[in-house]
Amino acid sequence: MIINTNLTDLKPNAWLGQIDEICDDLGFFEQLGTRHFAAFLGIGRKLLVTFENAQDVRAHNPDAEPRGFAYARHDGWSHLALLSEGESWFRDPAIYAFFDRLTDDGFFDDFERIVFHGTGSGGYAAAAFSVAAPGATVIALQPQATLDAQVTGWDKRFKAQRRINFRGRYGYAPDMIDAAEKVFVAYDPMQRLDAVHAMLFQNPNVSLLPCPFLGKALDQAFDRLSIHDVLLKLAMEGSLDQRRFAELLRARRYDPAYAQNLVTHLVKSGHHGLAKIICDYMLRRGHSTFFDKLRAELSEAA
Repeated sequence: MIINTNLTDLKPNAWLGQIDEICDDLGFFEQLGTRHFAAFLGIGRKLLVTFENAQDVRAHNPDAEPRGFAYARHDGWSHLALLSEGESWFRDPAIYAFFDRLTDDGFFDDFERIVFHGTGSGGYAAAAFSVAAPGATVIALQPQATLDAQVTGWDKRFKAQRRINFRGRYGYAPDMIDAAEKVFVAYDPMQRLDAVHAMLFQNPNVSLLPCPFLGKALDQAFDRLSIHDVLLKLAMEGSLDQRRFAELLRARRYDPAYAQNLVTHLVKSGHHGLAKIICDYMLRRGHSTFFDKLRAELSEAA
């Protein structure tokens, strides 16, 4: 499938205009309220549904494309991207009405496999809106269950978004995933608040995927490790499970950011010998700046 894009270094309106033009040829593009957009590429019988912050897409995604464009181009998947301008947790009546309409029109019935995917607020939305497509697979990276202060008042982050109404439709994400076939919730247990949110997803169809020392941006970490693409493809094949994910996660041993987080933790917890071993390993792999300095400090302190 030929999907030509030139989305890098564009201003937000020009970027949206290019996506509108691409999707008009192959699917549809709709503005949903004032801050959200739906972009659909109708290619094949497998559908990837993503929830992404448009600013993050422009800043971090390859070629500044919504994540599913590459799968439409190379794998023949259809792709529905829900895009937000700013962090909204996709809490907008226009989005509720959009998914109601898709359900009423039997939109999701046309696909043999469906995967919902998102990170953070997008992970929350992927779980919450998966109820519209029973039998789908959900991959939610460090999702929030809700920002309703009466339920998660212990989470003091996202103060500006606490005014958002999470008590309406599609509100509490763990209640919305009962009809999903499989739900994978990835989180870093060292990020305490992310871990507590993950623990709220206790449904029988949920597999928790702990990713210690990978930090606050799991989507970028998975991209760095080159496992994000494999993760989505395994999910689309129906063959993703905790064992396969654990095998993928072994790639973190080569990641300097992971090693830096790990040795910092080891030093703080007094395991200096293990920290030295990891520093030596990373130095042999050519990662010098942080590990060389820390190794010297540990040797002086010995």
